[in-house]
Amino acid sequence: MKTFTYYYSLVMKISGTDFLFQPVFLRGFSGSLHLVLLFVLSILSVCSKFRVGNGEGTKQRIKSTKVLFYKQTFICCLGISAFNLALCLLYYFYWYRNGWSEEQLVTLLDLALRTLAWGTLSVYLHTQFSDSGESKFPYLLRIWWGFYFSISCYCLVIDIILERKHVSLPTQSLVSDAVSVVVGLFLVYVGIFGNKKSGEALLEEPLLNGSASVCNTAESKISKGDETVTPYSNAGILSILTFFWLGPLISLGYKKTLDLEDIPQLDPADSVAGAFPTFKNKLESECGTINRVTTLKLAKALLFSSWKEILFTAFLTLVYSLASYVGPYLIDTFVQYLNGQREFKNEGYTLVSVFFIAKMFECFSQRQWFFWVQLIGIRMRAVLVAMIYNKGLTLSCQSKQRHTSGEIINFMAIDAERVGTFCWYLHDPWMVLVQVSLALFILYKNLGIAAIAAFVATVVVMLLNVPLGKLQEKFQDKLMESKDRRMKSTSEILRNMRILKLQAWEMKFLSKIIDLRNVETDWLKKFLYTNAITAFVFWGAPTFVSVVTFVTCMLLGIPLESGKVLSALATFRILQEPIYNLPDVVSMIAQTKVSLDRIASFLCLDELQSDAIEKLPKGSSDTAIEIVDGAFSWDISSPTPTLRDINIQVSHGMRVAICGSVGSGKSSLLSCILGEISKISGTVKLCGTKAYVAQSPWIQSGKIEENILFGKEMDREMYERVLEACSLKKDLEILSFGDQTIIGERGINLSGGQKQRIQIARALYQDADIYLFDDPFSAVDAHTGSHLFKECLLGLLSSKTVIYVTHQVEFLPAADLILVMKDGRITQSGKYDEILNSGTDFMELVDAHKEALLTINNVEVQTVENVSVSEEDENLACTDEVVEKEDKNAQNGKTDVAGPKGQLVQEEEREKGRVGLSVYWKYITTAYGGALVPFILLAQSLFEILQIGSNYWMAWATPVSEDTKPAVRGSTLLIVYVALSIGSSFCVLVRSSLLATASYKTATLLFNKMHMCLFRAPMSFFDATPSGRILNRASTDQSAVDLSISSQIGNFAFSFIQLLGIIAVMSQVAWQVFVIFVPVVAACLWYEQYYMSSARELSRLCGVCKAPVIQNFAETISGATTIRSFDQDTRFQDANMKLSDGYSRPRFHFVGSLQWLSFRLDMLSSITFVVCLVFLISIPQGSIDPGIAGLAVTYGLNLNMLQSWVIWNLCNMENKIISVERIFQYTSLPSEPSLVIESNQPDQSWPSHGEVEIHDLQVRYAPHMPLVLRGLTCTFPGGKKTGIVGRTGSGKSTLIQALFRIVEPAAGQIVVDGINITLIGLHDLRSRLSIIPQDPTMFEGTVRSNLDPLEEYTDEQIWEALDKCQLGDEVRKKEGKLDSTVTENGENWSMGQRQLVCLGRVLLKKSKVLVLDEATASVDTATDNLIQQTLRQHFSDCTVITIAHRITSVLDSDMVLLLSHGLIEEYDSPARLLENKASSFAQLVAEYSTRSNSNLE
Repeated sequence: MKTFTYYYSLVMKISGTDFLFQPVFLRGFSGSLHLVLLFVLSILSVCSKFRVGNGEGTKQRIKSTKVLFYKQTFICCLGISAFNLALCLLYYFYWYRNGWSEEQLVTLLDLALRTLAWGTLSVYLHTQFSDSGESKFPYLLRIWWGFYFSISCYCLVIDIILERKHVSLPTQSLVSDAVSVVVGLFLVYVGIFGNKKSGEALLEEPLLNGSASVCNTAESKISKGDETVTPYSNAGILSILTFFWLGPLISLGYKKTLDLEDIPQLDPADSVAGAFPTFKNKLESECGTINRVTTLKLAKALLFSSWKEILFTAFLTLVYSLASYVGPYLIDTFVQYLNGQREFKNEGYTLVSVFFIAKMFECFSQRQWFFWVQLIGIRMRAVLVAMIYNKGLTLSCQSKQRHTSGEIINFMAIDAERVGTFCWYLHDPWMVLVQVSLALFILYKNLGIAAIAAFVATVVVMLLNVPLGKLQEKFQDKLMESKDRRMKSTSEILRNMRILKLQAWEMKFLSKIIDLRNVETDWLKKFLYTNAITAFVFWGAPTFVSVVTFVTCMLLGIPLESGKVLSALATFRILQEPIYNLPDVVSMIAQTKVSLDRIASFLCLDELQSDAIEKLPKGSSDTAIEIVDGAFSWDISSPTPTLRDINIQVSHGMRVAICGSVGSGKSSLLSCILGEISKISGTVKLCGTKAYVAQSPWIQSGKIEENILFGKEMDREMYERVLEACSLKKDLEILSFGDQTIIGERGINLSGGQKQRIQIARALYQDADIYLFDDPFSAVDAHTGSHLFKECLLGLLSSKTVIYVTHQVEFLPAADLILVMKDGRITQSGKYDEILNSGTDFMELVDAHKEALLTINNVEVQTVENVSVSEEDENLACTDEVVEKEDKNAQNGKTDVAGPKGQLVQEEEREKGRVGLSVYWKYITTAYGGALVPFILLAQSLFEILQIGSNYWMAWATPVSEDTKPAVRGSTLLIVYVALSIGSSFCVLVRSSLLATASYKTATLLFNKMHMCLFRAPMSFFDATPSGRILNRASTDQSAVDLSISSQIGNFAFSFIQLLGIIAVMSQVAWQVFVIFVPVVAACLWYEQYYMSSARELSRLCGVCKAPVIQNFAETISGATTIRSFDQDTRFQDANMKLSDGYSRPRFHFVGSLQWLSFRLDMLSSITFVVCLVFLISIPQGSIDPGIAGLAVTYGLNLNMLQSWVIWNLCNMENKIISVERIFQYTSLPSEPSLVIESNQPDQSWPSHGEVEIHDLQVRYAPHMPLVLRGLTCTFPGGKKTGIVGRTGSGKSTLIQALFRIVEPAAGQIVVDGINITLIGLHDLRSRLSIIPQDPTMFEGTVRSNLDPLEEYTDEQIWEALDKCQLGDEVRKKEGKLDSTVTENGENWSMGQRQLVCLGRVLLKKSKVLVLDEATASVDTATDNLIQQTLRQHFSDCTVITIAHRITSVLDSDMVLLLSHGLIEEYDSPARLLENKASSFAQLVAEYSTRSNSNLE
């Protein structure tokens, strides 16, 4: 009421109706109207509270209804509040110095009420309309908007009338009223036409200029990110300029944790499918063929495929460069204006307007430039990944041996990423020239001929880049080479982690990785210290250039005035950015060139011969396969071909068997039909589609169903027939999720037999014309093998052309043609009976088989009297009944399943919410306990103080104009300036060196800790974690820790210190700037918080979405032969493109969201700068030193850049620190039990007897998985042979893993020679046991390193072992003997030879307990007999536990254990079990014997 009375008393002083024209009346009436608004809002708020209770029922019904223009109205109200606040503060500062009048007090009250009212309205709109589902604005509010528009129009008309009557009015008043009219008009329009709009209708609303209609559809569309294309595709020009189109996603991220389905799809033009064809066409037009790619041609193709966007960003860069130099150009004029030299009326406001407009252009152009170059980078990375992937699918075998999968993964994960990152620096090289030219122009205008000295100094600084750049390129190259070697080794180790743990080799291989890392860190150290020197040179560059320039001015007698000095300093300051960035640019060019060189050299590798096979149209020939005079070689340079004199002709519908001893060339013969091996001479013709089953099963991560369908549509009837034929139905019943079970990497949660049968099912379901089987029956038990042969080859495929390699002689008589291989030649061919007596090679195989069958007959004729059964055995027989009952329960579906999350492979875990401060603290205190951090911050603070001090000195000590006497002599001026400058440069050197030291040390410690935890992690971790996830951390995340995270944290701290310096300088001149600065900083921080929740999750999604790309690529490379044989190249290429887009999606929106934030921060800091300028021109002349005021403006020019730079660094730091967070996840993995328990170490002679007792053993692979072994109790006698048999998936291999403690028992125990194995160290246990595993494994290296990785044996011992395992002669033939090369995975050795190497290892180790896990599955019967003979000879007094699919392998065992569904079905001597014809074992042997004899007759 007091306010109204005050207004009334003022108005009454004015006579008649004149008061209606008086500003005091207008302002008073306006203030009163805004008081009414506050009253209206309070009423509306109370009403809405009462309505909440009644409105709950209808909330869901109206959720799709939204108020039209809500967002624009909210922003408009907020903007008006900020505008009035700025005017209020401006008037306050101005009138505070000149005294108050009554009119001015009323104006200030009006502006304060306006600020409060519009701010309150903004809050009301946000709380009531953001997501409440209200359909229209309140009636009272719309009436008030009408009044507001009327009074605003009235005020503007009065202003115009008074102006015409030459009444003096402040310019601000006219601007304020004009803005009010425009806002009022918009609000009236909204009030009349913006009542409501349904969400569905809104979907059809075009994204007009700046319209945020997309915001209103956020709830309905964004949740379906997989189907929704990014709003950017349809955004209007204003929406694109302001990044308004990102509003819905950032808003959604603020409300909930973003998931991948929330992220919209890329615009079709930005997806790989849209960009790749253009790039490929450009590259092919440049090179003709991919094999002739050079680095230059690859770079040209990348640039020309995006030339429009690159030209557009070049234009934006030019606009930005011109706009950024407007400030330095005008500083001298501004200082002279403050000194009293006025050229024209309102010159001050004109200068402020020009400053502001230049800032706007700078902001808009920079934001769009940054966004577009990163968009180009995303495209380039995606097309390169697609190109590398496609190349990987077509690589020849020789090329694959030159580049391992780990190296190729690096091409994708690091090199392609780096080329994409380079786009950020794309325009910097020529932009430097433009900026230097502009700088010289300004310097010439201010300092005349001294500008030449500045130019020379700049050139000198730039020339220093050349040696530094070359050094960086060299170190980067070496760093990448060493990283490749490490990744190659890491990839191989992860693939074979199971065998390393079984053999207790993991620590040895960890030391190998650490050694490789040490070589890498030597180059990393050199690279980081070179960067530190570069930083020193270029932080000191502006200082050096300014010193040279000012000294030249002094020598030439050019007067130094504060305005000109400040203009020069501002110019040097802006020039500092391109000069400072120049080393980064040079380094980036060097790194990108290295990456492009590597990619180009990879693209030039030889591909599979396209003319190796002549494909005939389906049905055009009676011959399915024909090879004439074929000679083939895996190594073209080798004088002896792998296969020679190959002549075969296979008609449609024939069954062809290929047999021969280990290493005879059987698999190579299939490879030449597939076109996988290099053809030297001859012709290969193929008529019809083909399907291939590899010897080593290749299974994709994913559902079992997806593996079988392999891209084909589901035909339920066919699918069921295939499952039946492959004996998969029972297995699927046991699995908790049936055929929807997700298979781990490389089929980790399936047994060898299950993997093989899924692989056969995949081939059968394809319904091809020609089938190639590479010994698929060796990995399954005898019963399943005969079932598969009968149902698949003789049943479903009876009318198809089938070529099968086999070591099992019993499968040969069914063939129409048998090919006998020896030393790469077909030595015999024909039907079984024809070739049986025609040569010795086939006779050897058949005789070996007959010899094995004799074992069965010998065992069968033994009488019961010769068999003694111990009491223990009888007790076991009693327990069988209980077991059988349990078994029936299990078969009735009572399997122990632990919860719904029973899938082995879970989605990759990611942290959610803010990155905890503990992560930062752990990171910065990793090296030296954080002792270097205070010194780094101190050095930066001193640098900033000395920098400001030197500039302050120049501004204070130089005269404002020629007629003013200088404060100090010229020599003193320069001496002090040079001293301060040298001091600041020295601080930079200290800071950079300490930062490099801390960075290097931290990266090394984190690497060592992560790898130690990885190698000590239990096998269950590797089973459930695809290697792509681990490789992503070891490659991408470790790279970030090595090269960028320390500098990101440093940049944030340094830019924050610089910002504090600018605030200090500006507050020296005008402390009142704090009044606007504080709310602007608060707004900036609010925006940062609002944005960060989305950006953080987007960044994490980038990390999570990258792993599947790497994982898919690793799988594709290992299964390339299978993929090509099914002609599925295109489908896999499309899948890779989808995965690549899946990574680009969050990346694209992350890039956009960063510019969304930066744009808003730029706007806010520009407001601060303009308010500061307006304040400086408003204060009376002489009340402030113009030189110091000019210094404040010089620093203020950088304010918006630095303010947004601080926030940008904060966000970037939080996004990058996620790599540290991901590494920390792997430094706290659960560990296996201790390798050695000092207090409980067994004797050196343990185990001396080798007795293995198992008590009530229960095992499951993970807490959420069902039990695999369900209570086993038995004893394996010491020094005896025990055979373990059972259906595939019955738990045979699991029992062995429990013995080696690869999986810890859920209950029960295993006792070896009286020691409970869970009480001793893992290393003590595993190193005393020996195993020949199911999958024969060889590592890249030499024959010696494969047999004796721990370097414990002499060459004589190794040769002895090789001779015992029948490999001695083979190794002696090789040039390097024991140092002969073994390629990745032992690819240059056959499967059987690899199995013999594993035998050689156990012969060297001579353990008392030996486990054979289907060890002879991949060898022919003759070699199997040799192995058995070797084992009998050298392990006669050892406990030998054998898992075998060949019945002959276990018949000479002392005991046989038959498992079924994780339970003991039978356990006794073979003779006793065979005597009971009803026993499962007797039936198994009888079936095998009958089948084999009938086939041989």
